[in-house]
Amino acid sequence: MCAEKIQRLIQASILGFVLGLAGMGMAGNKLMLQAAFLLQFGMMVMLVIAGLTGWCPGLIVLKKIFPSCEAMKNTPKDNN
Repeated sequence: MCAEKIQRLIQASILGFVLGLAGMGMAGNKLMLQAAFLLQFGMMVMLVIAGLTGWCPGLIVLKKIFPSCEAMKNTPKDNN
């Protein structure tokens, strides 16, 4: 699995977590609603920065651990 795909899976997990917090907040837990708002706002800021500049700290860290999708495409596959 490549770094970009893992990053998207992490983003989807965070958004699901935020949705759960927002649901608990709508049920009456004001602290959960505030936490959901802060996490969602942080995620939006990170995505805007990544979109405008191409700089994403999470992806930089993931690329040190996992290969990028581009590198995996250019690697010849062993068919043996």
